[in-house]
Amino acid sequence: MGAGGIFDNGLDANPANFQPQSPLGFLDWAASVYPDKTAVIHGDARYTYRQFGERCRRLASALQKRGVSPGDTVAVMAPNSPPMLEAHFGVPMSGAVLNALNFRLDAAGIAFILGHGEAKALITDREFSPVIADALKQLGRDIMVIDIDDPLGEGGEMLGETDYESFLAEGDADFAWQPPADEWQAISLNYTSGTTGNPKGVVYHHRGAFLNAMGNAMVFGLNSRSVYLWTLPMFHCNGWCYTWGVTAVGGTHVCLRTPDPAQIFPLIEEHGVTHMCGAPIILNMMAHAPDDVKKTFEIPVEVATGGAAPPSAVIAAMEKMGFNVTHLYGLTECYGPSTFCAPQPEWAGMELQDKAAKMARQGVRYPTLSSQAVLNPETLEPVPADGKTIGELMLRGSTVMKGYLKNPDATQGAFRGGWFHTGDLCVLHPDGYVEVKDRSKDIILSGAENISSLEVEEVLYKHPGVMEAAVVAMPHEKWDESPCAFVTLTPDAATVTEGDIIQWCKDNMAHFKAPTKVVFGPLPKTSTGKIQKFVLRERAQGL
Repeated sequence: MGAGGIFDNGLDANPANFQPQSPLGFLDWAASVYPDKTAVIHGDARYTYRQFGERCRRLASALQKRGVSPGDTVAVMAPNSPPMLEAHFGVPMSGAVLNALNFRLDAAGIAFILGHGEAKALITDREFSPVIADALKQLGRDIMVIDIDDPLGEGGEMLGETDYESFLAEGDADFAWQPPADEWQAISLNYTSGTTGNPKGVVYHHRGAFLNAMGNAMVFGLNSRSVYLWTLPMFHCNGWCYTWGVTAVGGTHVCLRTPDPAQIFPLIEEHGVTHMCGAPIILNMMAHAPDDVKKTFEIPVEVATGGAAPPSAVIAAMEKMGFNVTHLYGLTECYGPSTFCAPQPEWAGMELQDKAAKMARQGVRYPTLSSQAVLNPETLEPVPADGKTIGELMLRGSTVMKGYLKNPDATQGAFRGGWFHTGDLCVLHPDGYVEVKDRSKDIILSGAENISSLEVEEVLYKHPGVMEAAVVAMPHEKWDESPCAFVTLTPDAATVTEGDIIQWCKDNMAHFKAPTKVVFGPLPKTSTGKIQKFVLRERAQGL
């Protein structure tokens, strides 16, 4: 008898009591419960859940008719528009694996991903035709190309043999898709931004996508009345799994090709947007938008942010405009968010700055993540919950990737000791909340002291003249390393000097943590909007 004793005797899994978990079933549920409800808004276009479901099944059917088989890769190069959203259901409904491409990459990066992922088909928006045409030349092999001719797109040309709407017409709206035989089956392929060398292909499975979508709905309070504005790129960790999560509750998707504050504020007002997500750079853009663009909302708009620690000053600015900010933490390797800063009742009575400082922490694990711990990276022993001792944040659960495509060494290294190693250095506070202090390579070693670049950045962002800031280590003849700050000023702060910034830091933190050098100007960013600290570290070496 098995480990379950009497409970294993004749009590076997069968189709009646066990079905593989997959987020694809969310669409069938929403279409059956809310068939006439608006599911997708894109400019003047509206699709009900019945139409949304039909379009996704047509896509799956058409792909199969064109020879796409289970396990094949289908790449999509598109902004936040209906075809990209439909691909999150239609591509895996065909049995294929979705590879949502980062449309900010150059041709060489796209060509590498198409080759490495062995894409059999490419669905691409005509706006990106220049980079795609170049990428296809570099790829050097034939691939089926389907063009998206979005009336809201600008420029570009058609590259393929058919357009997206004609392609859908080839498919069957009643296509009987089948859930995966195994929930461990790959559903999507996402590539890391890759600060050095080629990006790594992160493979997601159906079970993980199902769970993280459910986790998003629980943590973010999504329901059938939710109206979700797509300010986060759908290519980024499959839109942090909100592509599936909003559908899971029968909410409304409002598409937005470009996250421009001049469009964000009016769309929130027009459609009664209740939820949106974005990296801190999006929040920063909104906080610094011109006064004639900004709007203040009486009914709070829920905003989830992650990708880097949002400065408390940015959180405070958003709160003043009527946005309720939830801080999420995650990586491509864990389906986007894995950790959230769960608000506690007593925070409501705090001063805004004190509350924002609490909210800027990464927080606690998602209810759908099995384990989260701050461990000594060498011994894998837990660090004390003192808010001071630094360890590495590690994760464990079904919302961690299958692994890196065609890269067993990197996969094995990421999972050593039975934990996923995030590479983020954290402290664990007495209340159980984690706080990221730095990436392991970003800690500044000044004499006998460790200086967190994030801590210095937090102080810099509180300066009224600072719009963006990044801090890295620079060589120091006495202390080995010292902080160097790279700062972008607000338009009305042109008279702020290096001395002003350094003194501000000394006035607001321990003197030894203050920058010894400040460089003004625009900051280099990755294709997903993250500040490229490796570029700044190289610059700092020559200062």
